[in-house]
Amino acid sequence: MLTRNEIQQRVTRLQERLAANGAQAALLLVPIDIYYFTGTRQNSALWIPASGEPMLLVRKSLVRARAEGLISDIRPFPSSKELTALFGSEGDRVGMTYDAVPVAQHGWYSKVLPGRSFVDITMLVRDLRSVKLPAEIEMLRYSAEKLCSIFSEVPTFLKAGMRELDLAAEMEYRLRRIGHEGYVRMRAFNQELFGGMAVAGGAANYGFFDGAVTGQGLSSASPQGASLDVIGENQPVLVDFAGVFNGYIVDMTRMFVIGTLDSELQRAFDVSLEIQEAVRKAMVPGAICEEIYRQAAEMAENAGLGGNFMGMPGEQSRFVGHGVGLELDELPVLAQGFAMPLQAGQVVAVEPKFVIPGKGAIGIENTFLVTEHGGERLTELSDEIVRI
Repeated sequence: MLTRNEIQQRVTRLQERLAANGAQAALLLVPIDIYYFTGTRQNSALWIPASGEPMLLVRKSLVRARAEGLISDIRPFPSSKELTALFGSEGDRVGMTYDAVPVAQHGWYSKVLPGRSFVDITMLVRDLRSVKLPAEIEMLRYSAEKLCSIFSEVPTFLKAGMRELDLAAEMEYRLRRIGHEGYVRMRAFNQELFGGMAVAGGAANYGFFDGAVTGQGLSSASPQGASLDVIGENQPVLVDFAGVFNGYIVDMTRMFVIGTLDSELQRAFDVSLEIQEAVRKAMVPGAICEEIYRQAAEMAENAGLGGNFMGMPGEQSRFVGHGVGLELDELPVLAQGFAMPLQAGQVVAVEPKFVIPGKGAIGIENTFLVTEHGGERLTELSDEIVRI
């Protein structure tokens, strides 16, 4: 449960970073950033000065924002003429998250706040949010527990002859019944995800989504996730779902097979477990993200599976783990070109997977907390392939 003290800690951490970077204030417009610093996700704009009290200006719903919000100054969104007096002084450097704020919004605020110099604080905010405070870690543990409880039920309803969509729908139904919030927030431009996916056999990597396994989806307008294909015997069945409870996301994949599994796929699965354990051990504060990815890619290459690692040959994703929290694609990313060090308290979904053309996708995914002793697993359920 969020408290005023927790929100104040978050605001204070941002204010310290603003001051260190020579900015007089932050103007936050992305809803999930506003939620992070206030405790309410309403249609609003959040002004956080480098010193002093934050101010939330609400278009709708003011009543709910005041009921939920954990900062003191929550007021109606004013006219554009009034904004000038509320938001700092001419010459102030004002931070915005350029990664997610539309150009039109930036232009409008630049017009109504003349004399302010807008600067990009994307990485400042995202890095701050990547380190979870204790209350956030507990919410992530709760999400993990709930998600695992539904994954453990899959053997009771997975049957040959059902469609991928039937399997995904059964997962969605059961998750919603225990409070799953449905949509999975993503920050990256042009990325979207519906809850999760269930894919079987060779139809495992057809979509736009920047992941190792995307699924075929139901149409060319929605080319990601479960399809209408029928699940047969002796096929790898990959179930990959996010758990979203109280806004906090964990990510998890488990493998199933009705019958027996092809030996090449079994070997690839065994390698995925070896990579996961190596990555887990490496997840200590100070470890460089791209070096962890490089180690994982080298392990795949040494196993003769480098061309199948993290996607279809020629369409591979260049990461092995991604941060999770209020969004699915938070920092850090265990990826090529991401040379930042890990920090204690970051939470990462590690997902070494392989796609074998004509045979299907296989792998594992669990969510880990970065600690001094390596990754602490939050998604506590056996990794082994479930044979039905």
